[in-house]
Amino acid sequence: MAGSSVVQSGNYSLLIDTGFSQNAFTLDDSTKGLLDNTQFVLDGTTEFADVTTGTLNIGVKRGRRDIGDQFSAGTMSFTLNDTLANGVFNPFDTNSPYYDTADAKPGLAPMRQVQLIRYDASNTPEKLFVGYVVNYDYSFELGGLNTVTVYCADQFYLLAQTYLDELSVSPETSGERITTVLALPEVDYTDTTNIATGTVNLGHASSYKIEAGTNVLQYLSQINETAEFGRLFMSRDGVLTFQNRIGATLSASVVDFKDNGTNTPYDRVGITFEADQVVNRAVVTGLNGTTTTDEDLTSIATYFIQTTSIGNSLLHQQNEIDAAAAYLLNGEPEARYTDVGVGFASLTSGQRDAVAIVDIGDTMTIEKTFTSGTGTTSLAQELSVEGVEHAIDVYRGHRVTFYTAPTTIVYQLILDDSTYGVLDALNVLG
Repeated sequence: MAGSSVVQSGNYSLLIDTGFSQNAFTLDDSTKGLLDNTQFVLDGTTEFADVTTGTLNIGVKRGRRDIGDQFSAGTMSFTLNDTLANGVFNPFDTNSPYYDTADAKPGLAPMRQVQLIRYDASNTPEKLFVGYVVNYDYSFELGGLNTVTVYCADQFYLLAQTYLDELSVSPETSGERITTVLALPEVDYTDTTNIATGTVNLGHASSYKIEAGTNVLQYLSQINETAEFGRLFMSRDGVLTFQNRIGATLSASVVDFKDNGTNTPYDRVGITFEADQVVNRAVVTGLNGTTTTDEDLTSIATYFIQTTSIGNSLLHQQNEIDAAAAYLLNGEPEARYTDVGVGFASLTSGQRDAVAIVDIGDTMTIEKTFTSGTGTTSLAQELSVEGVEHAIDVYRGHRVTFYTAPTTIVYQLILDDSTYGVLDALNVLG
């Protein structure tokens, strides 16, 4: 089995790019500089250092905790035991195997790629986080334990450091606009993407300008948060992902969490039932001044006026602005499960494999048993996954928490089925 074992959790690899190319063509080198060499090639292959055995703990946070929050950069931090590793993480140690003697600089340096990988029961590697090292925080204790805490962020961090030149854009769908921005020379985003077309149109009847100095990540977020209302995030394996407006979800629960001894167990669940969920008045205004207001008068009579307002929407068509205002309304609070957590020690090998790779945008089921009178009753909800947090302690194991949001579940139409063969809003083709 590849990787290093984490107690009652599986095998993992924590890899950091050392900055070396292990098989790169090198001019004037008697071995690596030979022409027509099939072993040492122009680009070479990035060499990664596996630092798992020197790691004490790992924490990953990705996505958002609530559907009303904005997606930001995913982060990972981990602490390395440099005393146990005989000082190889020390940036001043020129004898470290990770020190680049050719360029006289540490191999383990900021802005190097980092990957957290878990291996399933069939030894297939599954990436849980892909990003870049942002900072090494060294703590040297005289006569004590020397540690290095490493802070990482996914590719959203890079987009947040990038700014646009002045750009004239013509009407495009939300997904097309994101693709246009990523391809600009001042952005030059070349990593893998999974960009949906989008369900709305951006721009005006004629082209208009995006001001020079506009932050790339903020603009991409503006597309999603003021117009599409979908999801824009980095997947667990480092793919920039854009999903269409959140609406009905074809039922396909990837994990069923239950507390009755069947399916996948859990040890904590959060429940909310609050007035803050209510939005009964929505105002949406486009950049060209086109605006609309929608209200739920029945909700206002019960829960008073609770308004959300968007003043910088990239929408411009009146019908789409009207639809956005209607979409934002949520007239009735609903009790729901907000998060669920579980330690891998309580799971079977197959359950660990399934839980480890749950990603943002997936659907899961959470069921809880409640006391009801002299007996019990159970309530199950299918929910969308909006955020994922991993906490891995090499001596205590792996724990994961998922943050959820309500979603409307629809089911695939099944001919001649008494339940799923009926044509209605909840049974759909495909």
